[in-house]
Formats: sequence, structure tokens, C-alpha cells
Amino acid sequence: MTRKTAAVTPAAVLAAVLLAGTAPAAAAAESGAREARRTPACPLVFGHGGYPTGPDAWARDQVRQPNHPRGVDDQKARGADGVEGDVQLTREGTKAVMWHNTSTHGLTGVKKNITDIWWTAGGDNLRDRRIDRGPYKGQGVYSLRQWLDHVRSRGLVALLEVKPETKPILSNPAYAARAWKEISGPLLERQASQRILVYSQDPWIQAELGRRHPALLKGSAARWTDGVAWEEPPPSWKGNAAQWQAVLGAGPRSVMTNYTKEYRAWLAGRCG
Repeated sequence: MTRKTAAVTPAAVLAAVLLAGTAPAAAAAESGAREARRTPACPLVFGHGGYPTGPDAWARDQVRQPNHPRGVDDQKARGADGVEGDVQLTREGTKAVMWHNTSTHGLTGVKKNITDIWWTAGGDNLRDRRIDRGPYKGQGVYSLRQWLDHVRSRGLVALLEVKPETKPILSNPAYAARAWKEISGPLLERQASQRILVYSQDPWIQAELGRRHPALLKGSAARWTDGVAWEEPPPSWKGNAAQWQAVLGAGPRSVMTNYTKEYRAWLAGRCG
């Protein structure tokens, strides 16, 4: 018996060629789409200044917080999109200033609590003091307005932590109106032209910030990403890698880190 072979038409040949060409292209497109879904968006990076942990941390502190122009400029150079600063109040809420510590330890002059001294009055005033240790030795203390203006000039997002030490003044009827004006005034003046976020570790202050500045409240933004506790001298950044990966996998819009330069380099190729 002779087996008959089905005729192959020119149209069938053309269809086979087209299918052979489109199948790999479709597969490549789907693969690319899957890869895009797996790659998280890059978060905004907020630079933060490390502070030691454990007993007598103040004795080891090297005043690395970027509460002054040099610190802000360094964060910009390290690849930060934003910078975190610390808001304190001088005596009776007369001036909102940028300083991390409860006292003037780390500054020239006699040690006093920030809330016990004046901004400009007296020989021990805050404005005339200078940082006396660490990488920013010689830098002064700046007002909230001065700091916000410099952060804006560098094209960075401002993230403000209102320190718990301010609560006795902010909640005191004798000083509250003036003290809140010192904090809220600069925010209201700039919020239309500058991106600013605010928060506090103190629940009462956080609630007040939410009532007074709901649109600026940090909320879930600027998630802490480091896994290594800061110490002096600084530990290696490599101990952060597992935590950095875990946080990045959660898709945060923004993160805070003590290792701005190293984190920015680590992000390369891990987000898009």
C-alpha cells in the first residue's frame, strides 16, 4: 500500500514561520514582565546620624547627626534623597533648634540641658557654642528655619523628629502657644514649596503633630532599615545586609539608614 503524504501549501509554510518567530518573542516579553514584577521600586533614602547604644552612650557619642549644613551636605554627597534632623526647644520655648541630645554635652561651654538655656541671651547661650568632637567639630547649632532653608537649597526632603525633651514646654500652658509657634510656624511657611515630614517618639507630641500637621505626619514613611546597632567606632555595614533585603522586599516607599553611602551602593541592581 502506498502511503499518501498531505500536501504542504505555501500558506501553511508561512504560518509555521510566523508562529516560530512569535513564540520566543512572546516568551521573552512574559519573562521580562515577571522580572519587573519581582524587582521592587527603589525607596527614597533618608540619611540619619548614628548614636551609640548601651550604658553611658553619651560618653561615646561623636555627634554625627546632620543637624547643620555640613552634615546635610555630606548626606547629599552620599546619595541621600532626604535627611533626618532633631528638633529641640530652648528655655521657655523661645527658639526651635536642631540638636539631638538632651544636654549641651558635645558642645563647648558648661554642660546644661537645652531646655534650660537661651538661644542668644547670656554668656552660655546656645547659638555661640560649637561642636567639640567627632567629624563635625567646629559646627554650630542652627535654628529650625535655618536648617529647613539649607535642606531645601540642597534639593532634599526634610524629616523632622520633635524630641521628647520638648514635651514639658509644649504641654505647659505658660509656654505652649509660643513653643508650638516656633515649631509649626516654619512648617506652615514652607509646606507649599518644600517637602517636609514630621514625627516624634513621644506619643503625646505625635498626636499633637497629627492634629496640627496631618498632611506632614511621617506615618509609615521612612521605615528604619538597618539591622546593626550603632556604636563608636561604627560597625561594618555588612551586618545590615539581611535586614536591608528583608525591608526592601516589603516594598517601602522610603527608608532611614545610618549607612547612606553603603546602602545606596547596595541598592544598585536590586530595585528599579
